Amino acid sequence: MTLHVQVVSPERVLWSGDAERVITRTLDDGDIAFLTGHTPFMAALGTGVTEILQEGGEVVRVAVHGGFVEVSDDRVSVLSDTAELASNVDVARAEAAKATAEATLRDGDDEDAVAALQRAEVRLRAAGTSASA
Repeated sequence: MTLHVQVVSPERVLWSGDAERVITRTLDDGDIAFLTGHTPFMAALGTGVTEILQEGGEVVRVAVHGGFVEVSDDRVSVLSDTAELASNVDVARAEAAKATAEATLRDGDDEDAVAALQRAEVRLRAAGTSASA
């Protein structure tokens, strides 16, 4: 038995398919894993990497920045404000955004720079490059 998973951003369906497991980060409760037979669930998403374990062992990683996750009847819907498949992450751009945010934070506390740093680090983690977080 499998889960049917959809990852949707405002622009399009980023990924759709069957999976054995989904791990995502909720806003208040940290990471949560979904397997077949999970009870109905809905939560706000935080900024983090969503991992979808497909049958056969391949993992799809998605950088997710807010939104909601809904689980019902072995269906997982990740409805994200902004999301990006790991394969589409522009690593150089994410590294530049991280460096810019870190430079801004060296000059003092800046809420926008903290958020930008977190987004850049999540994008880099999704892409499989090292990023402190």
